Amino acid sequence: MGKLTTHVLDTANGRPGAGIAVSIFRLDGERTELLRTTTNEDGRCDTPLLEGDAMVRGRYEIVFGAGDYFRAMGRGLPEPLFVDEVVLRFGVADPAAHYHVPLLVSPWSYSTYRGS
Repeated sequence: MGKLTTHVLDTANGRPGAGIAVSIFRLDGERTELLRTTTNEDGRCDTPLLEGDAMVRGRYEIVFGAGDYFRAMGRGLPEPLFVDEVVLRFGVADPAAHYHVPLLVSPWSYSTYRGS
């Protein structure tokens, strides 16, 4: 059975992105929220974002609340933040596969890739 997982790394501070809000949406003509969760102390979600019958072929969006995470650190970042909500849109072509979508984020940049 396929699944979708994520992991957030705070590259500015060299640690996992703990306590970051994560929402997953399906984009199929409408934008439908499927799950809202928060990363744990390791920067991971305790369960897959999608798995089993919920993992279907199509387009998805993950929204990470990175701005709130960096604001909570109280580091005097400028408002509005340069990186606030990080929105990643991607496709699932093989719902039987494992899609791991990590986020590497700082107040000034972010990157992602399809991991394993």
